[in-house]
Amino acid sequence: MKRKLFFLLGCAFASFSSAEQLTIDRIFSDPALSGTSPRALQYSPDGSRVTFLKGREDDYNRYDLWEYSLKDGETRMLVNSDRLHSGEENLSDEEKARRERQRIFGSGIMEYSWSKDGKSLLFPLAGDVFYYQLNNGEPKRLTQTEAFETDVRVSPQGRFVSFIRDQNIFVVDLETGKERQLTSDGKGTIKNGMAEFVAQEEMDRMTGYWWSPDEKRIAYLQVDESPVDEVTRSEIYADRIDMIQQRYPAAGRPNVKIKLGVLDLASGKTQWLDLGSNEDIYIPRVKWARDNLLSYQWQNRSQNRLELRFVDIPSGKTRTALTETSDTWVNLFHGLRFLKNSKRFIWASEKDGYKHLYLYDFSGKQLAQLTSGDWAIDALEALDEKNGKVYFSGRKDTPLERHLYVTDLSGNGKIEKISSRNGMHSIEFADDASGYIDTYSNPSTPAQVSLHGVDGKRVTWLQENKVEKGHPLHPYMSDWIEPEFGTIKAPEGHTLYYRMYKPADFDPKKTYPTMVFLYGGPHAQLVTNSWDRPFNQYMAQQGYVVFTLDNRGSAHRGKKFEDPIFKKMGSVEVDDQVTGVKFLRSLPFVDPARIGVYGHSYGGYMALMTMFKAGDYFAAGISGAPVTDWGLYDTHYTERYMGNPTEVPEAYEASSVFPYAKDLKGSLLIYHGMADDNVLFTNTTKLIKQLQDNGQQFELMTYPGKKHSLRGKETRKHWYTMMKDFFDRNLKGMEKQ
Repeated sequence: MKRKLFFLLGCAFASFSSAEQLTIDRIFSDPALSGTSPRALQYSPDGSRVTFLKGREDDYNRYDLWEYSLKDGETRMLVNSDRLHSGEENLSDEEKARRERQRIFGSGIMEYSWSKDGKSLLFPLAGDVFYYQLNNGEPKRLTQTEAFETDVRVSPQGRFVSFIRDQNIFVVDLETGKERQLTSDGKGTIKNGMAEFVAQEEMDRMTGYWWSPDEKRIAYLQVDESPVDEVTRSEIYADRIDMIQQRYPAAGRPNVKIKLGVLDLASGKTQWLDLGSNEDIYIPRVKWARDNLLSYQWQNRSQNRLELRFVDIPSGKTRTALTETSDTWVNLFHGLRFLKNSKRFIWASEKDGYKHLYLYDFSGKQLAQLTSGDWAIDALEALDEKNGKVYFSGRKDTPLERHLYVTDLSGNGKIEKISSRNGMHSIEFADDASGYIDTYSNPSTPAQVSLHGVDGKRVTWLQENKVEKGHPLHPYMSDWIEPEFGTIKAPEGHTLYYRMYKPADFDPKKTYPTMVFLYGGPHAQLVTNSWDRPFNQYMAQQGYVVFTLDNRGSAHRGKKFEDPIFKKMGSVEVDDQVTGVKFLRSLPFVDPARIGVYGHSYGGYMALMTMFKAGDYFAAGISGAPVTDWGLYDTHYTERYMGNPTEVPEAYEASSVFPYAKDLKGSLLIYHGMADDNVLFTNTTKLIKQLQDNGQQFELMTYPGKKHSLRGKETRKHWYTMMKDFFDRNLKGMEKQ
C-alpha cells in the first residue's frame, strides 16, 4: 500500500493563449511538465557526467538516455533506445508486475546501470540484455532468448553481468562472453534470487540477490511460494476476461518459506545460512559489509522486532549486532551504511521517537547519535569518510519541507543546512560525495533539476523549467492559485497541518463548496510545500475550496504520530479529518452543507469511512480503488498496523467499512480499475453487494483493463471529468438559489 500516491509530481499543460482557461483536456494535452521530466538521475562512476532518462517530445512515453557532461557543460542524448531495440516490447507477466511495483511506465530505456570504470552501460530492454561501450558507441546484445531476463546488473568489479531468467540466477562473463547458469532448482513455486510479492510491494526490496564486493560470491534468497494460497482473480478488459492464478498472501494466511544462501562462484555451491527455528519470518534487507562478512535484517511476522545480524563467510557463524523492538511495529529503512576504513556502520532508527542516524561498531556498541531532536530525517544521502561528513535529507526546520543537511561523523551534534530555497528537495549524490543533483519544487514552481557542489552552490541547470514566456504553464500563471498552509490544534492536543486553496475570484462575502482531498494512510504525506496535483488546482479554479489535512498515522511527524492507528485503522484518522471539517465550518466563506471528500487507495478507504462514520459532515464522496476489508489485503502491510486477524478478529471487523455502510447519508461515487492486482477489485464488488442489499443508491465507474494507478491519457481525462461532474452535481447543485 505504501507509495500509492498515484499522481505525478509534475503535470502537463498546453500552450494556449492567456485568454484560455485551464481545462481537464488541456491538463493532458502537453507533456512538457511531466512526460519529459528527467528521471533515474545518476552520476557516472568516474564523475564525468550526469545521466538521466528523458521522454521524447513526440512520444513522452518512449525514453532515451541523456547526459550532462561536466567537462564541456553540454547536455546531449547519450544512447537512443532505438539503437538497442525498436518496435513492440512484449513484457513477461513477471516484468509487468515488477514494473507495476516500481511505478515504472513507458517503453525504451526504463532502467540502466554503469560499469565500475564509467566506460560502459548496461540496459535491460524488451526482455534481453544490452551492453553499451561508450568508446565505440556500439551496443552488444548479451542475450537473445525466448525467456525474459529481469533484475539485470553489473557486478561490483565490472567483470560480470548478472540477471534472473526462468526463476534462476545467470551470469555472463564480459571478458569471454560466456553465459553461466548459477542455480538450477528454480521452477514452479521455487524462485531463486527474486523478491517475493510483499518484498516488492511493501518492503521496497525489488531484488533477491547481492554480489560480494570481490565478486567471489552471491548472496541470494530462495523463496518457496507453495504455502501461499493460490487465488483466482479476474482481470476484466474491454474485449476479454483473463483468469489469473496468483499466489497472494492475504492477512492471516501463510507467507512464503524463505532461505538465505551464499553461492560461491568458483565451486558453484550454495552455503545455506541458519536463520533460526522460526520459519514464519521476513528478510527485508541483505547487504555485504565486507568480502567475507554478510549482514541481513531479520523481522518477525508481527514486525515488532527487527534484528541486524552478521554472518562470517565461510564459517557461517552468526551474531546479532542490533535489536529494535516496539509495542506497535518497527519501520523499515535504508539507512544502513558500512564505513570502508573501519569496523563501523551508520544505522537509522526511531528508538527515540523520531527517525535519526546513529554510529555503531560491528559489535553493536553505539558510538554516537549523529542526529537528534523532535524532527525526522528522510534519508542518509552520502558519506564522506575522508572529511568525516554525513549528508542527509530531513525535516529539521519544518515537516512540510525536505532539505539537505550535513553533520560530522564524530557525532558532535552540529548540523548545517545546505539547501536554501523553501520547498521540497530530492537529492542524488555522486558516489564520492563530491556533488549532488537536486530535484526541487514549490507550489508555484514545477520540478526543476540542478547540479550542485557539496557546499550547495549551483553548478548548472539540468532542467531549469522556468515558468516564463514560451513555457506551457505561462499563459495560466495570472490565474494560478497559491495554497495557504496552517495548523489546527486537535481536541487530543496534537497539531495537524493543512493546505487550502481558496477558489478563483475569491470573495470573502460569498460561501463556496469544498472538496476535501485526502489519503490518510501510513508512509505518506500530502501537505507539503511542493508542486501539487493538477486536479486540486483545477478544482480551485472551478470555484471550490480545496482542503487537505494530514491526520495521525501519516508520515514525517515521528513514530508517536503514526502509532495511534495500531489495530484501529479507520478510527483516529476519521477523527482528525472531522477536526479539519469543523475548522472549515468555522470559516465564513465555506458552506457547511456543501463539503465533499475524495481519495484514492487508502484515500478511497478513508473517503468511505468518513462518509459512513461521519456522514453529517460530508454531503458527497468519491472513493477510488478502496480497501473495504483489510482481510483482503496482504500480510506484511496489513498485519504491521492491524495485527494478525486470527488473533484480533474484532480489530479487523471494526476497521472494515461494512459495519458502517448502513449509515451512508450523502451521495457516493465509487470507481476501480478492473485489473487491479494491488487493491483487488473484490474490495469494491463486496461493497457493491452490501450497498445493494441495504437498498442504498450510489454511483459506480469501472475501468476495464486498468491497474491500481489508472494509467493512460484518455483514461485520466475521463476520470478527472467524471469526478468534477460528480461534485458539480452534488455540491454546486446544492447551492441556495
